[in-house]
Amino acid sequence: MSSKPTIFIIFYSIYGHVYTLAKEIQSGLESKGVNVKLYQIPETLSEEILQKIHAPPRRDIPDITVDELEKADGIIWGLPTRFGLADSSTKAFFDSTGGLWASGALAGKPTSVFFSTAGQHGGQESTVFNTITYFAHHGMIYVPLGFANPHMFDNSEVVGSSAWGAGTVAHGDGSRQVSDKEKAIAKTQAENFANFVLTMQKGKNLLQQQQQQQEEKINNNNNSTTTTAPVTPSKTPTKQEKEDKHKGVSKCFCM
Repeated sequence: MSSKPTIFIIFYSIYGHVYTLAKEIQSGLESKGVNVKLYQIPETLSEEILQKIHAPPRRDIPDITVDELEKADGIIWGLPTRFGLADSSTKAFFDSTGGLWASGALAGKPTSVFFSTAGQHGGQESTVFNTITYFAHHGMIYVPLGFANPHMFDNSEVVGSSAWGAGTVAHGDGSRQVSDKEKAIAKTQAENFANFVLTMQKGKNLLQQQQQQQEEKINNNNNSTTTTAPVTPSKTPTKQEKEDKHKGVSKCFCM
């Protein structure tokens, strides 16, 4: 039996909004029976800057490394937004993956994004748009959320997320916390992503089995012994037999 696929959740979160979504993503993935590993994007901001923005202590979660990425069967990224783009630490990490791009190590791997913005119109779509270029250059397969959760149609209150992924709206001062509806949307995204990865794995396993069976069939045919009928030596006709044969041959070539 093949091993379960492993999905990485890789996020950057200072004040905890993206981390809260990451835990819901983790719950949704694990509910589908896949292996899950949680990583942080390495910090690039200096201690001086972190103190000025009143950043809390960093969580006890391992930092992702470039070499670790190719071990994943699928990757979901959690990104805060900076002016409609991913944060600087995440962009710096993406920029460091050139070696994997050159070798094609991430090609064909499914990926997706969830996010946090200050306002409703602060990058719930553009954050993903501006990140997909990295995935496209790596040959990764982007798996969108779509409108897979009914809360996404709710206009009675502020609800983060878009067709591109789950999200939350934190307000400019971070005072708004992730709502239960946004958590439910994140879990839906995770469940659908896990189903996609599991389906891909089943397809790959089936193709491998078919290829193995074909190779075994070819090897068996090559190894099997074939018997040939004994060759009877040809008999040289006598002069009389030649004359008898020509007697019955017509000389008219138009017949």
